[in-house]
Amino acid sequence: MALHIEKIAKSKISDVDFSKLKFGEIFTDHMFECDYENGKWQTPKIRPYQPIPFDPSAKVFHYGQAVFEGMKAYKDVNDDIWLFRPDQNQQRINKSAERLDMPAFPKEYFFEGLNELLKLDSEWVQKGEGNSLYVRPFVIATENCVSASSSTKYKFMIICAPVQLYYSGEVRVVFADKFSRSANGGVGFAKAAGNYAASFYPTRLAAEKGYQQIVWTDASTHEYLEEAGTMNVFFRVNDTLLTAPTSDRILDGVTRKSLLILAEDEGIKFEVRPITRKEIVEAARKGELKEMFGAGTAAVISIIKGFADGDESFELPEMEDSYAKRLKTRLTGIQQNKLEDKFGWRYKIK
Repeated sequence: MALHIEKIAKSKISDVDFSKLKFGEIFTDHMFECDYENGKWQTPKIRPYQPIPFDPSAKVFHYGQAVFEGMKAYKDVNDDIWLFRPDQNQQRINKSAERLDMPAFPKEYFFEGLNELLKLDSEWVQKGEGNSLYVRPFVIATENCVSASSSTKYKFMIICAPVQLYYSGEVRVVFADKFSRSANGGVGFAKAAGNYAASFYPTRLAAEKGYQQIVWTDASTHEYLEEAGTMNVFFRVNDTLLTAPTSDRILDGVTRKSLLILAEDEGIKFEVRPITRKEIVEAARKGELKEMFGAGTAAVISIIKGFADGDESFELPEMEDSYAKRLKTRLTGIQQNKLEDKFGWRYKIK
């Protein structure tokens, strides 16, 4: 692959206080981009991170053709940089793109771009517990035209942001009973930008009542629990871990599928099946609901301390044998090259 690289004249890294990072606000020195026009992807390039000019008629602004991914890069004690299952992200961004009638991005371009970008900005990947580099690939429609049809031009990009832990403080959630994140036959399984935009208003309403996230329910009946905010959601009832199956409404999370494999390897009993709000409320009333947690790239695992269903609210106990903590320790240990990777999940930047 021919990859054009333009290096920055002077790094801005010395101006960054890595101990006071806000998630996704500071970006590294370089970015990767590749344009699609005349029916094919053009020569990709890496250049200094900078604003990009767009025509006001660019289709992304009018019809929302935009998909993205989220990944993390980690640096170990030997200064080696690792990604976690990037093949899954590469496959999923193309699956998302297909649903929005956008062209697939070549696998070789994706991985060459990742490798070269992370090598150039390797100093931005900080060592230490909780530190990582958030990697954001995305595709947007760039044709200058406001006709209601698929774009003929697109831009694929990768930008990177040094981050620390995503959530701080305790997380409490409320079960959705009016708004929906997605519906059958829709784009819920895709990482489409509009999915997230539609969640912000109901999330703000929940925040005004003291809840950090919403556990989304099915659009038809609001009886089945599906996702927590921007994460897949797990419930522990007694000693069994429960999570909803993926569908055209639920994102096939990389962290989610990895946790299920680890649970099986750890001998933790789990079930992947539809979960009703009624059974979780009943389990909470009986003291059988031991844990709830969200799982996703940004937070890895976010422990949920309590939830509300209608006018009823519940607090969850502190568990000495916490499945969430146990699985998070194992998963982050693999990601950071501290524990054995028996599944071949790590990808080394060379």
